[in-house]
Amino acid sequence: MQHISDPDSTYRWTHASSAEPPVVLRDLAAKAGVRFNGDAPWDIQVRDVGVYHHILTRGSLGFGETYMDGMWECAQLDALMTRLLSVNADEQIVGAARLRLLGGALRHSLFNLQSHWRAFQVGERHYDIGNDVFEAMLDPTMSYSCAYWAKADNLEQAQRDKLDLICRKLELKPGERLLEIGCGWGGLAAHAARQYGVQVEGITISRQQLKLARERCAGLPVTIKLMDYRELDGQYDKLVSVGMFEHVGPKNYATYFDMARRVLRDDGLFLLHTIGNYATAARTDAWIDKYIFPNGKLPSAREITAALEGRFVIEDWHNFGPDYDRTLMAWWANFDRAWPNLTSKYGERFRRMWKYYLMACAGYFRSRQGQLWQLVLSHHGRPGVYRSQR
Repeated sequence: MQHISDPDSTYRWTHASSAEPPVVLRDLAAKAGVRFNGDAPWDIQVRDVGVYHHILTRGSLGFGETYMDGMWECAQLDALMTRLLSVNADEQIVGAARLRLLGGALRHSLFNLQSHWRAFQVGERHYDIGNDVFEAMLDPTMSYSCAYWAKADNLEQAQRDKLDLICRKLELKPGERLLEIGCGWGGLAAHAARQYGVQVEGITISRQQLKLARERCAGLPVTIKLMDYRELDGQYDKLVSVGMFEHVGPKNYATYFDMARRVLRDDGLFLLHTIGNYATAARTDAWIDKYIFPNGKLPSAREITAALEGRFVIEDWHNFGPDYDRTLMAWWANFDRAWPNLTSKYGERFRRMWKYYLMACAGYFRSRQGQLWQLVLSHHGRPGVYRSQR
């Protein structure tokens, strides 16, 4: 992996760090109860006044990049993000940054950013950064999606409870064929095969995930393939997709659900686990798009239901979005604890990027902009009554 580091720009301390922010930024921060160089733990401590120019001209992209470069600090970054997102601060920037927001919306509107030939980009740029990062951050099941904390008091148990919840919702039975669309490092596939006696076929667009998932599922009735969902064929008793739909994009929802309808048996069930946005958005956050999940797009409930209409019956819709906040904070604690063993390979700028990513996402869910949905879907005409599981 190419290190994301720039030692000369990591910390820029200038004599002018106490200069007052532009009025527009000061007033916008005040709406969220945030101050520049204030005393609260969620206040922004400016180390380089150049941060103001970057925010005004580049919006959320400039805000994130200047944090990566050490141009500002915050004692409780998750609390800061929660406050800013609670007032939609990123949508209220004016001037040049507003033009960037418009450009981002047009990009999603005019182009299919999740086309077949782009499908593997997020694997190469995010999931393939290094299995050591994810092994350090995640629980032993290697689950890189929201845990289920209803009865758990630690991350591993919350993730195992989530895996079992999915299997129960799918009503898995021994001998059934389960297709996992986006199988990660094989945690769910291994759990379903061991605990429920099913045969699992999983697909991923990450070569690093492919390698480790195959190792972790060795000896089980599990097959892992490197392929795009559009290439799927065959027939399966049950389908599951966890944390993958965020990479499909609205222009491809019809293709995605048509594929699922084609490969699911008439009496089967399909569980879709996805992050959802509380409102339909025209674009993806520019910093997240550049540094974390290229070409990603979070769906809204309206977008999902429009794509499902005439294709699937919604048997169940379960939202446990607040659990993602706790999951993300547990991931950060693991990552931070493991950092001394990672620092020589990845560098300080990567650490700040990863912290900003996890804290921003925690704020996204804590502010309730972010939702976590599990939908159970079936063919129209499937016999019997589906009983929801919790």
